Amino acid sequence: MKKKGMRSMKKVPYKIYLSEQEVPRHWYNMKAVMKNKPEPFLDPATLKPLPKEALKQILVSELVEQEYNSTDEYIEIPEGIRDFYRMTRPSPLIRAYYLEKELNTPAEIYYKFEGTNTSGSHKLNSAAAQVFYAKQQGLTKLTTETGAGQWGTALAMACAFYNLDLTVYMVKISARQKPYRKAVIETYGGKVIPSPSDTTEVGRKILEENPDTGGSLGCAISEALEVALQDENCRYVLGSVMDHVLLHQSIIGEETRIACEKYDIQPDVIIGCVGGGSNFGGLIAPFMGDKIQGKNNIHFIGVEPASCPTLTRGKFAYDFGDTGKMTPLIKMYTLGSGFIPSPNHAGGLRYHGMSPILSQLYHDGYFEARAVEQTKVFEAATTFARCEGILPAPESSHAIRVAIDEALKCKETGEKKTIIMGLTGTGYFDLTAYMSYNDGSMTDYIPTDEELEKGFESLPKV
Repeated sequence: MKKKGMRSMKKVPYKIYLSEQEVPRHWYNMKAVMKNKPEPFLDPATLKPLPKEALKQILVSELVEQEYNSTDEYIEIPEGIRDFYRMTRPSPLIRAYYLEKELNTPAEIYYKFEGTNTSGSHKLNSAAAQVFYAKQQGLTKLTTETGAGQWGTALAMACAFYNLDLTVYMVKISARQKPYRKAVIETYGGKVIPSPSDTTEVGRKILEENPDTGGSLGCAISEALEVALQDENCRYVLGSVMDHVLLHQSIIGEETRIACEKYDIQPDVIIGCVGGGSNFGGLIAPFMGDKIQGKNNIHFIGVEPASCPTLTRGKFAYDFGDTGKMTPLIKMYTLGSGFIPSPNHAGGLRYHGMSPILSQLYHDGYFEARAVEQTKVFEAATTFARCEGILPAPESSHAIRVAIDEALKCKETGEKKTIIMGLTGTGYFDLTAYMSYNDGSMTDYIPTDEELEKGFESLPKV
């Protein structure tokens, strides 16, 4: 007999693992089906579309080809990358039975958990691909930036596997908050430099103008770019924002779709955190492709920190991708490349801009964006950890917050919805943040309109 208060267990198991044979052999390219494609990159000097060859001076050549590919809906994953994926994929799709019980909701909640690898996040999916193509091109060195440290860790792991040198410019406040991330990156052979630093011209300029800054992803990008441009055997790689990164992360969504089809799970709502857009874009990719083509009516929600409200309060405009204004101009939702976010615990979500793909989709009304305060985020993280036994990353917890909110709405209305969220990684390197929440010292910061206006003043006149 079923005990009072217990939910009936359906045929869906607690953890859904695909077999190795079921792991996708192709990435999904949303751009191929988008009705309005993202606007082209512009050369900041001429304001004309940037040719591929110019971008290949900065990025790995094959990645540039993927960046400009807007016709192939499916792109084959090379065997050399699939070899790497076998170590960490597939990742599980988990039914949150215990969270459902705690909330007493009729909603079904699932989370795609990307934290089962040593990097602790989804970032390894693109890191492996980018380093593979760099090695194939004959490069020997890579530079990058990292915010919370997941991308730097993942890239260090991939560089160790494919035997390439790596220099990581880590946002200074994150380097202070997460010294153990630095230790892991160095264990895998990466060199970590807190940013802004005195090792580059742009870093010295930023420090001169703002000596007490905690840094930003925009600052770190500028430094990594400067170093890459000085060495023909080196290229810059990045873990979010760009179209090719979302392409690699689409393996998350492809695995999720296969699992849903296997167990007849029909999502009503799909939720992910958004900073630059890689994990959310990857999770929703095949589902969004179907929505664009009229095959579903899923409600997509991207969740960002209220301290860095790129989608909810930003402008859809051409902007630089970095503080030093070294990148091409990118049409995206942005707070301005001069925007310096508060040094809170939003981690990797503190980027001033947003993926061009997601920016265009949001502008066209294909998904909803919400901004949440960090105390509410950690409240949700704590509830989730106590129910599901996983300590979530602060970034992931933004998605958890809104998933809980949606499940509670179902409790109020009696409507039974199926909710899928992306759990991008673990929070074991974020214990300083959890300590701050637990002792009551955590505060919320929301920029004023006047503060945001200062960032908008840095937007180029296009």
